Amino acid sequence: MTGAGVVTLGETMALMTAEQVGPLRHARSLRLTIAGAESNLAIGVRRLGVPAAWLGRVGDDEFGELIRGTVAGQRVVTSAIVDPDAPTGLMIKERRTGTRTRVRYYRSGSAGSRLAPADLDHAPIADAQVLHVTGITPALSPTARDTVFAAIELAREHHVPVSVDLNYRQALWAPDQARAVFRDLAGRADILLATEDEGRLVADAEEPARLAADLAALGPAEVLVKLGERGAAAHIDGRPYPVPPRPVAVLDPVGAGDAFAAGYLASRCRGADAPARLDAAATTGAFAVTVAGDWEGAPTMAELDLLDGAGDAVSR
Repeated sequence: MTGAGVVTLGETMALMTAEQVGPLRHARSLRLTIAGAESNLAIGVRRLGVPAAWLGRVGDDEFGELIRGTVAGQRVVTSAIVDPDAPTGLMIKERRTGTRTRVRYYRSGSAGSRLAPADLDHAPIADAQVLHVTGITPALSPTARDTVFAAIELAREHHVPVSVDLNYRQALWAPDQARAVFRDLAGRADILLATEDEGRLVADAEEPARLAADLAALGPAEVLVKLGERGAAAHIDGRPYPVPPRPVAVLDPVGAGDAFAAGYLASRCRGADAPARLDAAATTGAFAVTVAGDWEGAPTMAELDLLDGAGDAVSR
C-alpha cells in the first residue's frame, strides 16, 4: 500500500450507554466511551491493518481528552483541534428493550459543529488512498458543510477517490433539507454507501438492485446499498452484485454501517476485487453487531474467519 490509507473527518462525541435494559430514567450506571461515524470507520480500517487518519474538533474538556486519547490509542493518526470556546458533543444510548436501541444527541453548538475549512490538514488528504466523508457533517453547521465540500475538492485536485456514506440523521435535519445536499455529495462521490431509506432520498427506485443502479447513474462508480440483516445490493463499475448477509446474534446494531464501510474501504486499499471487497464489508458489518459499542467489535484481519463457525467455540 502507498499513501495514508483512508482519511476521514467529522464529529466524534463522548458516548454514555445505559448498562441495563429499560427506560433511561431508571438507569443507575452509564458506561463512558466515544462514538462518531467517521472515527468508528477510521478505527475499523486501522484494525484491518490499513493506515487511517481522522480530523475533527473537540472541546477543551475531559470528553475531548477522552476522544483524542481513545482514537490515537487505536493507532489512528489523529488531528483533533481543541476548541476552547465550545464543549465536546455528547451522545446517550438507551437500550429500551432487549432488541431496541434509542440514541439521543446533545451536540448543538458543540466543538465538532464548528469544524471549518481552515481546519483541514491538506497533506494527509493529498496523500490518501481514499477520502471518506459522511452526510452527518454537512448537517451540523454551514461551516462544517463547507469543510466537507472543501475536503472533496482537495481530494479531487490530487486524484484521490472520494467515499461518501449518506448517514442520514433525522435529529439533525429534515429529509427535504438533506435531499439536495445528498444529491450533490452523490454526484461528487466515487464510492457511495447508503441504506435503502437514505438512497431513496436521492433516487426513486424501490427494489434494492435498481436503487443501487440509479444511484450509480448520478456519478459514483461504486454504490453499496446496505440492507441490514438482508445483506446489501451493490453496483460496481456498471455491474450488479448481490451481497448475502452473514447471520449472527445481534447484541448492539449501532455502528454496523460504519464497520461495513470500513471493511469495504480497507479491502479496496489492499487492491482486492469487487467480490472480495463486498465479502469483507459483510463480514465486518456482522462483527460489529455482536459486540456492545459503536466500534469496539471491529475485527482484525486475523479474526475475519471467526464468523465461519468452524472449530471450537473456546480457543485455548
